[in-house]
Amino acid sequence: MLHVNENYSKIKASYLFTEIAHRVSAHQAANPDAKIIRLGIGDVTEPLAPAVIEAMHKAVDDVADRSSFYGYGPEQGYAFLRDKVAAVDFAERGVDIASDEIFISDGAKCDCGNIQELFGDDVKIAVGDPVYPVYVDTNVMAGRTGANENGRYANLTYLTCDASNGFVPSPESANGCDIVYLCYPNNPTGAVATKEQLQAWVDWANANKALILFDAAYEAFIRTPGIPHSIYECEGARKCAIEFRSYSKTAGFTGIRCGYTVVPKGLVAYAADGSPVELRPMWMRRQTTKFNGASYITQRGAEAVYSPEGREQCRKIIDFYLENGRLMKEAIESLGYSVTGGGDSPYLWVDAKGGSWDIFDKLLKEANVVTTPGAGFGAAGEGYIRISSFNSRENVLEAIERLKGVL
Repeated sequence: MLHVNENYSKIKASYLFTEIAHRVSAHQAANPDAKIIRLGIGDVTEPLAPAVIEAMHKAVDDVADRSSFYGYGPEQGYAFLRDKVAAVDFAERGVDIASDEIFISDGAKCDCGNIQELFGDDVKIAVGDPVYPVYVDTNVMAGRTGANENGRYANLTYLTCDASNGFVPSPESANGCDIVYLCYPNNPTGAVATKEQLQAWVDWANANKALILFDAAYEAFIRTPGIPHSIYECEGARKCAIEFRSYSKTAGFTGIRCGYTVVPKGLVAYAADGSPVELRPMWMRRQTTKFNGASYITQRGAEAVYSPEGREQCRKIIDFYLENGRLMKEAIESLGYSVTGGGDSPYLWVDAKGGSWDIFDKLLKEANVVTTPGAGFGAAGEGYIRISSFNSRENVLEAIERLKGVL
């Protein structure tokens, strides 16, 4: 008899953004003339940087000619991109990451989900609450959790992130865990972690032979001096951390799909007999077996992000989104609401003074504005909504006026 993976049945609710899309579609069908402004899912709206477009056009020409044609590339990514990553994202910040510790992929979301394949079924996982759903759901699918009761899975440790701790949990709350997912600047709350806070996590992980899975997908939005862009800015992080990066928000690649993961040499987990096992060769084996690499055209586009022109152009686009966030944050705070995020992040985390889905439905039906209910990110997100700054300035200004009218 053919059996299914019954762990999927533990995920009782549909994927958060699928449910949002369903509700928005139903509202649009009932109100076909409504102009809906989407500030929910974190999808970019501005065109790719001109330097990226030029590089991708050139790459298309390359594969149009036999003499410069590219077929299968190296699964870990082309050296021309990995070398740029190592030089710009890390060496310029005084961080020692070699190009062969960098693995180019089709996005941080995929890597955050796939990385759990390297670890045993019995590892104990800790996640923030609220949390990006992929960290949780992929471990549920793998069978590392029990049933979902009252919005939380058994055998999973939830680290409460709320206003009392600035949405940054303390390491002691993860005692007894083997793997901790951290994301800063945070999705969904928009909070950032100081170097002192991240160093405390690194020290804890090294002391407890634990691993930090650090999602830095939004590091390009950091504008506050002194806030780390990488976990590897902390002493000892090479011994206890894997980092994920994305070009989706850095360069608008949400539809292009490109990111990378850093797995340092010497980073180990342990076999059942206690002997150390290096993780980098395992990830290499996983990628070469299950992944054929991001496309040549995509990687040439990503390479152009690091050119002088590309860096300036991408920064201006991010500044544009940050200004959207500033305008919305000031407007919402003026109405008496508490708002986190916005300064170093594209997200606003709003204390909505009511049930998350209730506020979501109210704003959709009365203002034709799509947000994201905080409850969709975990039990501790109840009472909040997340608002994305990814949209045109015209739409953002209109959304502000609509939100004022409803809130």
